[in-house]
Amino acid sequence: MAERIDAHHHLWKYRVADYGWIDDSMRALKRDFLPADLEKELCGAGVSGAVAVQARQTLAETRWLLDLASQSAVMRGVVGWAPIASEDFRVDLEHLRSHKKLKGLRHAIQDEPDPNFILGSDFNRGIANLRGTGLVYDILIFEKHLPATIQFVDRHPEQVFVVDHVAKPRIRERAIEPWRRNIVELARRENVCCKISGMATEGNWSSWSELDLRPYVEVVLDAFGPNRLMAGSDWPVCLLATSYVHWFEVLNGLLHRLSMPEKDRILGGTASEVYQLETGRKNSGGDSRV
Repeated sequence: MAERIDAHHHLWKYRVADYGWIDDSMRALKRDFLPADLEKELCGAGVSGAVAVQARQTLAETRWLLDLASQSAVMRGVVGWAPIASEDFRVDLEHLRSHKKLKGLRHAIQDEPDPNFILGSDFNRGIANLRGTGLVYDILIFEKHLPATIQFVDRHPEQVFVVDHVAKPRIRERAIEPWRRNIVELARRENVCCKISGMATEGNWSSWSELDLRPYVEVVLDAFGPNRLMAGSDWPVCLLATSYVHWFEVLNGLLHRLSMPEKDRILGGTASEVYQLETGRKNSGGDSRV
């Protein structure tokens, strides 16, 4: 069995001022989530390593995650935040790239008031600066942003993209169109991969089931194929709807029709390849940062 990798988790030291998006309906998230907590979850689920993803849009958080990763064997990589649309982005990028475990960047497109933010000239100038760096760009959007995202990806045919949370379809409403049509179209771009993650919290937190998720997983299985899909927990956000272990149990059920090599790709191989992660053996001696 190939090494299991959680391609999407978060860490934070909770302060109300820093995490305004955590409202009263999310009380379970109003505490610290640190590497020791992560390691317990990974151990319980048989997962060997993980990729930390930004939860705040600050360089301070990105540097903090990288520092944590430099001291952690299980934190294989970091997808951080940087001011991509800023004129100073190239300077920030050069500083961040000195950390071996920086594997990608992300901006919360889903939270931008402008629905076409992803097509903005300043933002696209910044994305063009990722060319040749080996860094991935994670796309965080709602399904309504998919048409603009297709145009965006077409502007950067040599950039590797990873769509987070299968582009957040309206699972709670059991609506599959136009998400299906648009995600299938996006998947025609070979430089785009997709994370099977964050799905339980797009359903009804207290009553979702594997059956609710299956139609959406079947679409991305057919559209992207195992070689461009990766599994992520979205922990600790997933705790609003499921435990860490239960999410991976559900995911195994959703992938039941696949061969073992295909499952291995989704449960670890794709993330290791796309994010260029080192193996656990190499990381055990320490690293110079995520």
